[in-house]
Amino acid sequence: MTLPSGLRSLSVRNFRLFAAGQLVSVAGTWMMVVAQDWLVLSLTGDSASALATVTALQFTPLMLFTLYGGRLADRHDKRRLLMWANTASGALALSLALLDLSGAARLWHVYLFALALGTVNAVEVPARMSFVSELVGAELLPNASSLSAAYFNVARVAGPALAGLLIGASGTGWVMLLNAASYAGTVAGLRLMRTSELHRSGRA
Repeated sequence: MTLPSGLRSLSVRNFRLFAAGQLVSVAGTWMMVVAQDWLVLSLTGDSASALATVTALQFTPLMLFTLYGGRLADRHDKRRLLMWANTASGALALSLALLDLSGAARLWHVYLFALALGTVNAVEVPARMSFVSELVGAELLPNASSLSAAYFNVARVAGPALAGLLIGASGTGWVMLLNAASYAGTVAGLRLMRTSELHRSGRA
Protein backbone atom coordinates (compact mmCIF):
# COMPACT_ATOMS: atom_id res chain seq x y z
CA MET A 1 0.00 0.00 0.00
CA THR A 2 1.33 3.43 -0.97
CA LEU A 3 1.35 5.95 1.86
CA PRO A 4 0.42 9.63 1.40
CA SER A 5 3.42 11.89 0.85
CA GLY A 6 3.10 13.32 4.34
CA LEU A 7 3.57 9.87 5.86
CA ARG A 8 6.40 8.61 3.66
CA SER A 9 8.75 8.05 6.58
CA LEU A 10 6.38 5.45 8.01
CA SER A 11 7.30 3.20 5.10
CA VAL A 12 10.61 2.65 6.92
CA ARG A 13 10.24 -0.19 9.40
CA ASN A 14 12.78 1.16 11.86
CA PHE A 15 11.08 4.55 11.94
CA ARG A 16 7.66 2.93 12.54
CA LEU A 17 9.06 1.11 15.57
CA PHE A 18 10.67 4.29 16.81
CA ALA A 19 7.58 6.46 16.32
CA ALA A 20 5.27 3.95 18.05
CA GLY A 21 7.59 3.67 21.03
CA GLN A 22 8.04 7.41 21.28
CA LEU A 23 4.30 8.12 21.10
CA VAL A 24 3.70 5.86 24.11
CA SER A 25 6.77 7.02 26.00
CA VAL A 26 6.24 10.77 25.51
CA ALA A 27 2.61 10.44 26.62
CA GLY A 28 3.83 8.55 29.67
CA THR A 29 6.42 11.24 30.40
CA TRP A 30 3.82 14.00 30.42
CA MET A 31 1.59 11.84 32.60
CA MET A 32 4.53 11.55 34.97
CA VAL A 33 5.03 15.33 35.05
CA VAL A 34 1.40 15.88 36.06
CA ALA A 35 1.48 13.08 38.66
CA GLN A 36 4.78 14.31 40.09
CA ASP A 37 3.49 17.87 40.44
CA TRP A 38 0.26 16.62 42.01
CA LEU A 39 2.25 14.55 44.49
CA VAL A 40 4.35 17.60 45.45
CA LEU A 41 1.21 19.64 46.10
CA SER A 42 -0.25 16.80 48.16
CA LEU A 43 2.90 16.43 50.26
CA THR A 44 3.32 20.16 50.92
CA GLY A 45 -0.23 21.44 51.30
CA ASP A 46 -0.24 23.14 47.89
CA SER A 47 3.14 24.84 48.22
CA ALA A 48 3.93 26.94 45.14
CA SER A 49 7.61 27.19 46.05
CA ALA A 50 7.96 23.41 46.30
CA LEU A 51 6.31 23.03 42.91
CA ALA A 52 8.67 25.60 41.41
CA THR A 53 11.66 23.81 42.95
CA VAL A 54 10.78 20.40 41.54
CA THR A 55 10.20 21.93 38.11
CA ALA A 56 13.57 23.68 38.23
CA LEU A 57 15.32 20.50 39.33
CA GLN A 58 13.81 18.55 36.45
CA PHE A 59 14.53 21.01 33.66
CA THR A 60 17.77 22.73 34.73
CA PRO A 61 19.92 19.69 33.72
CA LEU A 62 18.49 19.98 30.21
CA MET A 63 19.69 23.57 30.03
CA LEU A 64 23.12 22.84 31.49
CA PHE A 65 24.07 19.42 30.11
CA THR A 66 22.35 18.96 26.75
CA LEU A 67 25.49 20.05 24.89
CA TYR A 68 27.44 17.33 26.69
CA GLY A 69 24.67 14.89 25.88
CA GLY A 70 25.05 15.85 22.24
CA ARG A 71 28.76 15.07 22.41
CA LEU A 72 27.93 11.61 23.76
CA ALA A 73 25.46 11.10 20.91
CA ASP A 74 28.12 12.08 18.38
CA ARG A 75 30.71 9.72 19.81
CA HIS A 76 28.66 6.65 20.69
CA ASP A 77 26.03 4.36 19.19
CA LYS A 78 22.81 6.41 19.43
CA ARG A 79 20.55 3.37 19.51
CA ARG A 80 22.40 1.85 22.46
CA LEU A 81 22.56 5.21 24.19
CA LEU A 82 18.79 5.56 23.85
CA MET A 83 18.22 2.06 25.22
CA TRP A 84 20.33 2.82 28.28
CA ALA A 85 18.70 6.22 28.83
CA ASN A 86 15.16 4.85 28.56
CA THR A 87 16.00 1.94 30.84
CA ALA A 88 17.38 4.37 33.43
CA SER A 89 14.31 6.60 33.16
CA GLY A 90 12.02 3.61 33.55
CA ALA A 91 13.90 2.44 36.65
CA LEU A 92 13.71 5.91 38.22
CA ALA A 93 9.99 6.23 37.48
CA LEU A 94 9.36 2.75 38.89
CA SER A 95 11.25 3.55 42.10
CA LEU A 96 9.28 6.74 42.72
CA ALA A 97 6.02 4.96 41.88
CA LEU A 98 6.73 2.24 44.46
CA LEU A 99 7.58 4.84 47.11
CA ASP A 100 4.33 6.65 46.36
CA LEU A 101 2.20 3.50 46.35
CA SER A 102 3.69 2.37 49.66
CA GLY A 103 3.02 5.75 51.27
CA ALA A 104 6.74 6.28 51.93
CA ALA A 105 7.29 9.11 49.42
CA ARG A 106 8.67 12.33 50.87
CA LEU A 107 9.33 15.68 49.24
CA TRP A 108 13.09 15.14 49.10
CA HIS A 109 12.46 11.87 47.24
CA VAL A 110 10.56 13.77 44.56
CA TYR A 111 13.32 16.37 44.34
CA LEU A 112 15.98 13.70 43.96
CA PHE A 113 14.13 11.76 41.28
CA ALA A 114 13.25 14.93 39.36
CA LEU A 115 16.93 15.89 39.25
CA ALA A 116 17.96 12.37 38.19
CA LEU A 117 15.32 12.19 35.45
CA GLY A 118 16.32 15.61 34.18
CA THR A 119 19.95 14.51 33.98
CA VAL A 120 19.05 11.39 32.03
CA ASN A 121 16.89 13.48 29.69
CA ALA A 122 19.90 15.72 28.98
CA VAL A 123 21.48 12.66 27.35
CA GLU A 124 18.32 11.18 25.83
CA VAL A 125 16.97 14.28 24.06
CA PRO A 126 19.94 15.05 21.76
CA ALA A 127 20.47 11.35 21.07
CA ARG A 128 16.80 10.93 20.12
CA MET A 129 16.72 13.97 17.88
CA SER A 130 19.89 13.04 16.01
CA PHE A 131 18.88 9.38 15.74
CA VAL A 132 16.01 10.24 13.40
CA SER A 133 18.47 10.88 10.55
CA GLU A 134 19.97 7.41 11.03
CA LEU A 135 16.51 5.87 10.81
CA VAL A 136 15.38 7.38 7.50
CA GLY A 137 18.38 8.95 5.77
CA ALA A 138 18.80 12.45 4.37
CA GLU A 139 16.02 12.25 1.76
CA LEU A 140 13.23 11.47 4.25
CA LEU A 141 14.63 13.45 7.16
CA PRO A 142 12.39 16.56 6.72
CA ASN A 143 9.29 14.37 6.60
CA ALA A 144 10.43 12.28 9.58
CA SER A 145 11.17 15.42 11.59
CA SER A 146 7.68 16.76 10.87
CA LEU A 147 6.07 13.49 11.93
CA SER A 148 8.19 13.44 15.08
CA ALA A 149 6.96 16.92 15.99
CA ALA A 150 3.37 15.83 15.27
CA TYR A 151 3.39 12.75 17.51
CA PHE A 152 5.20 14.71 20.22
CA ASN A 153 2.45 17.33 20.27
CA VAL A 154 -0.27 14.67 20.26
CA ALA A 155 1.37 12.93 23.22
CA ARG A 156 1.87 16.25 25.02
CA VAL A 157 -1.89 16.84 24.90
CA ALA A 158 -3.06 13.27 25.49
CA GLY A 159 -0.65 12.52 28.34
CA PRO A 160 -1.79 15.18 30.82
CA ALA A 161 -5.45 14.60 29.93
CA LEU A 162 -5.12 10.89 30.62
CA ALA A 163 -3.11 11.60 33.78
CA GLY A 164 -5.93 13.74 35.15
CA LEU A 165 -8.44 10.94 34.68
CA LEU A 166 -6.17 8.29 36.19
CA ILE A 167 -5.14 10.40 39.20
CA GLY A 168 -8.79 10.96 40.01
CA ALA A 169 -9.51 7.25 39.69
CA SER A 170 -6.47 5.60 41.26
CA GLY A 171 -3.94 8.17 42.51
CA THR A 172 -0.53 9.41 41.43
CA GLY A 173 1.41 6.21 42.14
CA TRP A 174 -0.39 4.19 39.48
CA VAL A 175 0.17 6.93 36.93
CA MET A 176 3.90 6.84 37.65
CA LEU A 177 3.85 3.05 37.39
CA LEU A 178 2.18 3.29 33.99
CA ASN A 179 4.86 5.74 32.87
CA ALA A 180 7.57 3.33 34.00
CA ALA A 181 5.95 0.60 31.90
CA SER A 182 5.82 2.91 28.86
CA TYR A 183 9.61 2.95 28.66
CA ALA A 184 9.57 -0.80 28.08
CA GLY A 185 7.79 -0.20 24.76
CA THR A 186 10.46 2.25 23.67
CA VAL A 187 13.30 -0.09 24.58
CA ALA A 188 11.55 -3.01 22.85
CA GLY A 189 11.15 -0.96 19.66
CA LEU A 190 14.84 -0.02 19.71
CA ARG A 191 15.89 -3.64 20.22
CA LEU A 192 13.67 -4.83 17.35
CA MET A 193 15.26 -2.47 14.84
CA ARG A 194 17.36 -3.83 12.00
CA THR A 195 20.73 -2.24 12.57
CA SER A 196 21.81 -3.13 9.03
CA GLU A 197 19.15 -0.69 7.73
CA LEU A 198 20.38 2.30 9.76
CA HIS A 199 21.95 5.18 7.83
CA ARG A 200 25.12 5.60 9.82
CA SER A 201 27.96 7.87 8.79
CA GLY A 202 31.58 7.16 9.59
CA ARG A 203 33.16 8.88 12.57
CA ALA A 204 36.38 10.86 12.21
